[in-house]
Amino acid sequence: MKIIVLSDTHMPKKAKQLPERLIEELPSADLIIHAGDWQTPDLYEELRAYAPVKGVYGNVDGDDIQALFPFKQIIEAEGKLIGLVHGHGEKKTTEKRVVEAFEEEELDLIVFGHSHLPLLRFVKKTMLFNPGSVTDKRRMPNYSFGILTIDTNIRAEHIFFT
Repeated sequence: MKIIVLSDTHMPKKAKQLPERLIEELPSADLIIHAGDWQTPDLYEELRAYAPVKGVYGNVDGDDIQALFPFKQIIEAEGKLIGLVHGHGEKKTTEKRVVEAFEEEELDLIVFGHSHLPLLRFVKKTMLFNPGSVTDKRRMPNYSFGILTIDTNIRAEHIFFT
């Protein structure tokens, strides 16, 4: 199973359209995950033309996005449990808030955003994955998104582009 992972697209504020590098990957996706800060439901409509879309809302998302997506959720893909949350909140680091959001759950993977910083690491046996942003790289040298490949294992990679 191939999952394209996005977060912090902030469209149309940060970009009027999805970047070509992402569009190259979308037709082969079995699922698309967006970890919040969509900014408009138009992006959801565009993405779901490629594959089913799961997601959560972020701190810049209004009522229209909040009506479509929860604050956090757990999905199952190929027998693996994946937690989705944006990661915004008060105090602590984004990473600590994300881990605490699912502290009562035994997950294989937590996908999050908010920081715009690509990240792949483990906390105990749970993989943490932040895809970065395809439209707002901030101080990073490249834009990024993620690809998860799930079969008996989870393989996660970042796709970096300029």
